[in-house]
Amino acid sequence: MDDKQKPDGIVLTEAQKKSRRERSIAIALALGVLVVLFFAVTMVKGPGVLVRPM
Repeated sequence: MDDKQKPDGIVLTEAQKKSRRERSIAIALALGVLVVLFFAVTMVKGPGVLVRPM
């Protein structure tokens, strides 16, 4: 037997790892912008948006 074992599963190349990281950062930024947008809309509408009859 050889001392070096092949890793299980799929092994990504450096280019694929970089692409995955860039995609993850883009998704995180988009999610952050969406959160800020929802917060801003809620603040513009005022606190009345939180007061609702049950």
